[in-house]
Amino acid sequence: MTSVFGRTALLAASVSIAASFAGQSASAQEQRWVQVEAHRELDMALERAAQIEARLGSVSGFRLPSNWYALSIGPYENEIDAFTVRRQLRAERAIPADAFVSTGSDYLEQVYPVVGASALEPMPEPEAIAEPDQELLAAAEPEPEPEPEPEETLREAQASERLLDRDGRAELQTALQWFGYYTLAIDAAFGPGTRRSMAAWQEDRGYETTGVLTTRQRAELLAEYEAELAALGMETVRDEVAGISIDLPMAMVAFDRHETPFAHYFERDDSGVRVLLISQEGTQATLFGLYEIMQTLEIVPLEGARERRQNSFVLTGQSDTLRSHTVAQFRNGEIKGWTLIWTPERDEQMARVLPMMEASFATLPGTLPESAGQASTVRRGDLLAGLSIRRPDFSRSGFYVDATGTVLTSAAAVAECGRVTIDEAYNARVVARDEALGLAVLQPETPLVPLAFAQFNDGEPPLGAKIRISGFSFEDVLSRPILTNGRVEDTQGMQGETGILRLSAEVMPGDLGGPVFGPNGAVIGLLTGQPQDGARQWPADVNYAVDAQVILDFLRGAQVSGGTLRDDVVVPDATLTRIAPDLTVLVSCWN
Repeated sequence: MTSVFGRTALLAASVSIAASFAGQSASAQEQRWVQVEAHRELDMALERAAQIEARLGSVSGFRLPSNWYALSIGPYENEIDAFTVRRQLRAERAIPADAFVSTGSDYLEQVYPVVGASALEPMPEPEAIAEPDQELLAAAEPEPEPEPEPEETLREAQASERLLDRDGRAELQTALQWFGYYTLAIDAAFGPGTRRSMAAWQEDRGYETTGVLTTRQRAELLAEYEAELAALGMETVRDEVAGISIDLPMAMVAFDRHETPFAHYFERDDSGVRVLLISQEGTQATLFGLYEIMQTLEIVPLEGARERRQNSFVLTGQSDTLRSHTVAQFRNGEIKGWTLIWTPERDEQMARVLPMMEASFATLPGTLPESAGQASTVRRGDLLAGLSIRRPDFSRSGFYVDATGTVLTSAAAVAECGRVTIDEAYNARVVARDEALGLAVLQPETPLVPLAFAQFNDGEPPLGAKIRISGFSFEDVLSRPILTNGRVEDTQGMQGETGILRLSAEVMPGDLGGPVFGPNGAVIGLLTGQPQDGARQWPADVNYAVDAQVILDFLRGAQVSGGTLRDDVVVPDATLTRIAPDLTVLVSCWN
């Protein structure tokens, strides 16, 4: 059976595992072992060594000063290789959780594999061993290794700990926090929380749980922490062009290019990790537009927490194959932030990287050069060039009808949809639907506070009256709706149907479900499109809308209150042009 170790052990294939530790060269002294077991009885140690050898390979056994026998895998050329193999084997549950990386300084004579004999052959009795020539032995044997210093007592450990300065204490807390043992603030004060974390670390590694690390244990903890940092390559990146300083895992990513609003850091050596630095000029509306548009990207999976505040947002996404975390803020006319993207096998490492990125993020003067437009007005493809867009099956229009974010749209817009979204950012439920009327009510799963909502016309619009239709004519290509001009041709259908307005206006499929504004700025109907008559082809400018009075009755039946505009109020064209996009929404169907 080929294990993770069997693959990684090729790194150390040139190292002779049968060589005596006492005879290693100076470079070999830097090698490390992964110690997996220790046994009091030699027979048991040899039996277990053979079993582990058959399963993992490259096992060696050594006598310890305590006359126990250590079974170790290796050796490896450096700490990073040893820690990598230990992490992989522990993840596969191929070795005990308390296996640790050893320098081998306390390994005495090697007992497995036995040179020139089967690993399971019994060792010869001491009296059967021929007496060696003492003069030749003295000439051949190297200088003996110094005996390892005994482990400190609790009092000695406390005394050595008192010699640590503030930076040294903070470094230990940071290392314990990195491995998940310490969860409080780094304050360099060894209180109960720090003591509990030290005791937990000791327990996991088979040490006496005193809550005070000895000098040797502190060195082991810090060596393991530094090896983890080396594997990630965490370093501070100052991107002067983007105006951002942040700590990034540069062993896993490499800078690729600047392309507003992103600085792209692509994965290195198939790490599965990517970083985007976000930097552009803009307003609060630009920030909100970016929030909506980023949720259409494939790098932001659909599942995950979303939070938009007044001047910032956080986006998280997770799927079976991808994770991402995005943070952005608006301050002094600049939008800056970052996105970390990774694959699930990196979850444990990225859980440690994320707090470091968050803590280190800082803004510098300047932003990336201005792009072709801003998030609220340009094509998504232009704004986010180089990133794959997740597209719905189709999109139509809708509009807010109250202050809690309830949306009215056409029934056809939500028919047979596995998932419905508002502005591609908010999941919504269909809470009422009438196929005959062609109307549907959506309730957002996340409470919304729209900037504006519809005020309906309380009466019948005059024939020939000027109208404006607000809708996403090009579906999800633009992130803001378009106003289309027209007029009222009749207050009934072609065959005398009531509750219908016949309009003269050329519209597109994306406009369907959008609000129709009358001459005073009130909503006089909802656009449903051309008459449904398969035997006839209608002129392009013949379209129907559901009358406002029918809409109000439908809303009351759905327990939704719809407001009306007073007769003496007129909304100027300039005001309508401003508020129509605020109350019109993109309704998308996903399957």
